[in-house]
Amino acid sequence: MGQGPLGAHRRVLTRLESTDSGSREELPRTLHPMPLLRTLTGAFDRAAAVVSCALVVALLACVSLGVVTRAMGEPLIWTDELSRFLMVWLAVFGWIAAGRKRIHVRIRFFQDLLPAGGHKATELVMQAAMTLFGILVTVYSIGLIGKNHDLEATSMPISMAWMYAPMLLAGSVTALQGASELVAAWKKSPVPTRGDEVGLE
Repeated sequence: MGQGPLGAHRRVLTRLESTDSGSREELPRTLHPMPLLRTLTGAFDRAAAVVSCALVVALLACVSLGVVTRAMGEPLIWTDELSRFLMVWLAVFGWIAAGRKRIHVRIRFFQDLLPAGGHKATELVMQAAMTLFGILVTVYSIGLIGKNHDLEATSMPISMAWMYAPMLLAGSVTALQGASELVAAWKKSPVPTRGDEVGLE
């Protein structure tokens, strides 16, 4: 990410254009970085969806294996612990998917009762709080990973840091998503709300 406005960082290329006289002239062509950003975010969203599906299948297989082996009288004790790891990862990727698709639960009833200016101010505060929350989760997860990287799981030869590793990704995505929504809310012009209609009446 470059510093300053995006306009100062646009790449200018040249393209050949034919003129009426038949000669070819080089004209500047500006490439905007937003299509690339949309491509990257789209690829991330698709990758997150694939990982989420894989985690669901792995969790179901692990739990089923544990149930079957218990029924046979020879339980695999590592299935319980692995299931906990997979559950944490699945919950985190569900969090990421809900945040990216904006399908998480949100109640706008009271916010919509505010006038346009108050509605925008409330949106800015909420998105700023979400950005701060993502940053705090990221920082806290780094500490947890550092404290647990040398601890081994009880029944598996893996580090307990893997239990907290997905929180680092979730916090980062939440902070970036919140910052993006904050900028969008700041640039967006206030729109009439039910609060404005009540005021007019």
